[in-house]
Parts: sequence; structure tokens; C-alpha cells
Amino acid sequence: MGKRLTVARRELASLRSEKTIVLAILIQLFIAAFSSFLAVGLVSLYDPGSVSEGFVVEFAVTGEAGDDIAPVIEREGGWRAVEYGSYGSAMDAFRGGEVHAVLYVDRLPSGQADVEAVVPDGNIRTTLVVTQVRDALDAFERAERKRLRAQLERTPIDLPRDGESSPYFGFTYTVLLPLLMFLPVFLSGSVAVDAIAEEYDRGTLELLRVTPLTATDIVDGKLAAMGALAPLQAGAWLALLSLNGTDISNVAEILLVVTGFSVGVVAMGAFAALRFRDRKQAQFLFSMGILVVFSATYLLPEPPANTVAKLAIGSPQPLTHAMVAAYVVCGLAGYAALRRLVATRGIGE
Repeated sequence: MGKRLTVARRELASLRSEKTIVLAILIQLFIAAFSSFLAVGLVSLYDPGSVSEGFVVEFAVTGEAGDDIAPVIEREGGWRAVEYGSYGSAMDAFRGGEVHAVLYVDRLPSGQADVEAVVPDGNIRTTLVVTQVRDALDAFERAERKRLRAQLERTPIDLPRDGESSPYFGFTYTVLLPLLMFLPVFLSGSVAVDAIAEEYDRGTLELLRVTPLTATDIVDGKLAAMGALAPLQAGAWLALLSLNGTDISNVAEILLVVTGFSVGVVAMGAFAALRFRDRKQAQFLFSMGILVVFSATYLLPEPPANTVAKLAIGSPQPLTHAMVAAYVVCGLAGYAALRRLVATRGIGE
């Protein structure tokens, strides 16, 4: 164990000279330390409608069924419907800046409503107006379903209720927190590739082989350093988020998820480095493998990001705890497979 810790300390000390790695850690540190401040701007990208408070979107409504959508728009506090007698007059008002969008609503022979929406092109308000048009059409769809319910031969499935949660809450727990938890994992795996591949590139592997260290000691020491990097960062990011006023539950289980993924990803990176020994080839294989693995996790009953979000919010289900155990087991299985491979085949000349 002492030999492996020596290798691990050597690897951690060498990270200080890796400017790219240090910069990546500092960026994550900045995001975690100023999360409450950054969330204001980031939420506007995640949910542009969240910054529309006080901004009234004026819709020019025209067409045969314009009288049907106008009352729906007027029911909302942030919308105003201005009815026009023709499409041409509505477009003139739109070009003149009198309204923000145009909704031309016509009735098809089947009774369905056909809506043509016109929004600004290249305007700073474009994204906000587009989201408001989408919400207005959603409200119109609900009103049409309610109006035509008596004419349906079969009862349709009820639409989901409108969400009442704050976009800041959703962004913090479903985007920001998983991002901060899994970015260190990717970083650790990439560093593990470099830590082993560069030994071959620099020819320093021979120096390690003439020491009392075995091949297993060398790989274990490197993996211990890289594998511990992600949980340590994740713990620090959780502490900073808590200081910024973000309540986080089940911290221990979240760190278990990060540790399980870290062990598995670092083992994957080490395997790529031992297999190809060339840094560029190994990094390419590792990157492609990570994309495939993490894309495949969304086929699981509960993806990793959802697991972290549910744990942090404090609403885990039995499946959530089962997935935590599964991630840890998979990570340990990957490490055991790599260790067996090294013990059997060594690390080459």
C-alpha cells in the first residue's frame, strides 16, 4: 500500500504542471462558487421565459379563427391580443414594430385550427418571443381540447398539468448539479489516459519497472490518484453550492455515484492507454467510449443525471437507491477487470 500511495502522490504532484487540467478545475470552481450569481444568466438560456417578468408580448391575431385564440391570449397577464381584419394589415403592424408576433389562425374543413406564426428574425427578443408563442399555442390547444371534448367519440388522455416549479430550482438540480458532479469524472478519466500513455511516450516506464514496484502497484497508484480526484472535487462543489444557499440532500449517496463512475471511467481510460500506448489514439478511443457509455445510460430505467437530481432534491425512490448500488458495482467490476488484465499481462515493454 505504501508503494501505491507513493505513486499516487507523484501523479497528483505532476498535475500542477498540467495547465489545461488546472484551468478546467478552476472553471468548475468558479461555477460552483458563484452558482447563485451565474444561475441568473444561465437560466435565461435554459428557460428564456423565466426572464419575461414585466415584458408584455403583443400578438397580432388575424384569420377566420382569430376570435377563438384572442380570448385565450387575453387570459394571461403577460400577453395581449390585437385583432386585425386581414393578414396584410397584421404584417404591416408587425413590420412597423407595433406588435411582437403575428398569429394567423384559419379553420380547416375538418374543423381543426391551422396556425401560422411570424416572429422577429435576428432580433434580441426573438428567443423570448418564440417561447411565448409556444406557450400561447399550448394554451390554445388546451382550450380547443376542452371546447371539443363533447364531440369526441373516445375520451383522450388528459394533458399533464402545467408545472408550477421555479425555473431556477429546475436548472440548479437538473442541469447545474449533475454537470458539476460528472465533469470531474470525465476529467479524471482523461488524466488517467495521459498519466499512463505519457510513461510510454517519455520512456520513463522503464525507470518504474526497475524499482521494487510491480505492474499492479504502478497501475493501482495511478488509478488511486485519478480516481480520488473526482469525488474530492464533487465534495468541494457540493460544499460551495450549500454555502450559496442550495440545499442538497443525500450527499453521501451522491458522492457514491460519483465514486462509482470515477472508478469505472478511470479504469476505462487506463485500459485505452495500456492498449494503444499512444496518447492521441488512447484519448480518441477513450472519448468515443465515454460518449457511447453515457449515451447508453439514458436507456436505463433511471439515468445518472436523474439519480443525482432526485438524491439532491431529497425525493429518492427505491429504484434510485438501487441505481446507486448498480453504479458502484459496475465501477468496481471495471476496476477488477483491469487489475486482472494487468496482473496477467503486465504493462508491456
